Amino acid sequence: MIILEKGRRALKHGAFIVIDLGKSLAKVSLWDRAGRRLDVRTRPNAVDGGVLDGDGIAAWLIEALRAFAAHPVEAIVPVGHGAGLAALRGSALAFAPVDYEAELPADVMARYRSARDPFGVTGSPALPHGLNLGAQLWWLAEQGALEGTTLLPWAQYWAWFLSGAAVSEVSSLGCHTDLWAPAKAAFSPLAQRMGWAERFAPRAHAWDVVGTLRPQIAAATGLSPNVRVLAGVHDSNAALHGARGFADVADREATVLSTGTWFVAMRRAQGTAPVLPEGRDCLVNVDVDGRAVPSARFMGGREIELAAHGARVDDPAEQADLVAHLPGLLASGTMLLPTLAPGCGPFPDHAARWIGAPGDRRAAACLYAALMADAALDLIGARDTLLVEGRFAAAEVFVRALAALRPETRVMVADGPCDAAFGALRLVDPGLVPAAQLRQVEPLAGDLLSYRARWRMETAS
Repeated sequence: MIILEKGRRALKHGAFIVIDLGKSLAKVSLWDRAGRRLDVRTRPNAVDGGVLDGDGIAAWLIEALRAFAAHPVEAIVPVGHGAGLAALRGSALAFAPVDYEAELPADVMARYRSARDPFGVTGSPALPHGLNLGAQLWWLAEQGALEGTTLLPWAQYWAWFLSGAAVSEVSSLGCHTDLWAPAKAAFSPLAQRMGWAERFAPRAHAWDVVGTLRPQIAAATGLSPNVRVLAGVHDSNAALHGARGFADVADREATVLSTGTWFVAMRRAQGTAPVLPEGRDCLVNVDVDGRAVPSARFMGGREIELAAHGARVDDPAEQADLVAHLPGLLASGTMLLPTLAPGCGPFPDHAARWIGAPGDRRAAACLYAALMADAALDLIGARDTLLVEGRFAAAEVFVRALAALRPETRVMVADGPCDAAFGALRLVDPGLVPAAQLRQVEPLAGDLLSYRARWRMETAS
């Protein structure tokens, strides 16, 4: 593996592509040098079979890149979720990457749990299924599947797919994987003891150019073979990096709440970092510079989808109607108690139930998400400024309820893209300032603090 170019460089000309490979959705976006998004293509990923949809994504990605070939594309930045892992043997995948929601055998999980490092070492909580990459590796190792392989995090797998260069990267290694010790900036004792650390491809910075497009990829897409491919970044950390482009977030006490399938709150703490509770889905993320980031999360997008029976809650045309349902919801005392994603979030051991008739499920789901986010933010000591980014920043009931629940916090949203894709673009140009403007969210009217007190009392019972 050869790193063709190290260090950040400023955008000078051309267009830039970000590929964002989530668990549920794949996105490819095209950006100009001023940080304006020109186009975006999306694809729902297949989620069956216990493996990630690597083959489907790869075929679609070629088509999506071909659609942008008429533009003077200079660089591509991959972004990926934190619970995906690829193993290379020679010049091909050794096996299909494991889906992090696949059930791992109970006896395997028991052996793994007894061997993993303490939370104080990794900042990584014990999560269900394969959400800890260490659990996936333990299962694969017991099957003898790792022999002769090189390991790559999910974002860096796509850098390899495009360029042929195999690297690892710290924000991808340091996100609830059990594989990284943030205080030592090194692989965890478990990863070293099991020999996994030496199997990972050499580390690169997220902004390092690791290669140019493989000739066959260039030919299939029509893109120039000189297009640079960056090492890439973990998705939540990409969102954090994008948010730091705003002066209100950059170098001060602030928290970013990234919203999608997962809601991830990441705090830039001034002074002493808080002591995080191990059993409530708090963790220490590691940003692109290797710094520890106190974080908390829950599966907000999935829970909203389940609570609202799949109905969309972020349609701009529906926001006034959804807000209008709130007074009746508060007056009736109807509420959803956690959790619809067992094993995850601030209340991982609770079983969800409704109190009262849900009425408009969309509004109730958004209010539930605001209560969950509020609890998660408390766990990491979030205060001062909160920037909500991602899909659900457009859900007015959610963000305005959150502002009402946290009157001492400036809750902000942006009027344009400042998401993981924009953060990835800032790896190419660290001086890039968002074209979007921040606005402070107007809190919802009504006694949400009393509603929260009742919700927390019911949750505790």
